[in-house]
Amino acid sequence: MKIAGFTFIRNAVKLDFPVREAITSVLPLCDRFFIAVGQSEDETLALIRSIAPGKIQITETVWDSGLLSGGAVYAAETDKAFDSIPPGYDWCFYIQCDEVLHEKYLPVVRKSLEENLNRKEVEGLLFGFRHFYGTFDYTGDSRKWYRNEIRVIRNDKTIRSYRDAQGFRKNGRKLKVVPVAAEIYHYGWVRHPRIMQEKIHAVRKYYQGISEEEVGKKVAAEIFDYSGRYDALARFEGTHPAVMQDRISKLNWSITPDLRRTHMKPKYKILYRIEKWFGVRMFEYRNYIVV
Repeated sequence: MKIAGFTFIRNAVKLDFPVREAITSVLPLCDRFFIAVGQSEDETLALIRSIAPGKIQITETVWDSGLLSGGAVYAAETDKAFDSIPPGYDWCFYIQCDEVLHEKYLPVVRKSLEENLNRKEVEGLLFGFRHFYGTFDYTGDSRKWYRNEIRVIRNDKTIRSYRDAQGFRKNGRKLKVVPVAAEIYHYGWVRHPRIMQEKIHAVRKYYQGISEEEVGKKVAAEIFDYSGRYDALARFEGTHPAVMQDRISKLNWSITPDLRRTHMKPKYKILYRIEKWFGVRMFEYRNYIVV
């Protein structure tokens, strides 16, 4: 069984992506790691080259300036990284550069890959997600945070990244997947408030097509307010991956949310309460088919 890792990145230093931690967290499972590095305004390429030299293969790319709607450029860059993986690899582990796999899950993931290797009906593995918000002490606790997504797929190039690279589809249909008892820790909403605001506006460029000039003006004028931007939060009582410890020790800002309060419309409050009472998330979007 051969396993490849893959991802894409651009401006990792400027926007403070935990890219080293993301890649390092899955390297123990991967025979080789493939990454599409977009033309950046910082030292991203040098950073990637410094991670496990000899085990990482880099494809330098230029992001398509015509894909400025709905995050389509993220799917295009994901596909570039996936397409750089040659035949001979069985499974491909996709990790976005603000996601980390806790080392405690490595054995269970490897076991699932081995058990499903010859089950040809299984096209991928489904992971749970834990979304951190503001600092490393809080997680999103509402419907806006997706609970599961595909992060391992077959090395089948008819599989394509879907929409804004949240998941995958094969010839336009949902993939058939098996859940694995492991979580991906998503740290995309844990940045210094100034950098968080810059990242949000950078993302808006590829969702709403706003110009670089508009991004610059807004970033200069704003700083992200974590206290008023969440639906519901919960305190995290577990442990973070070992690869995140250095980053956590350098935290230089704080937030103190009121965990008793929720910020959502009445209909979402009702659905939120139903989920808390009965453990069922009604009308949940699922970009996969569990087999």
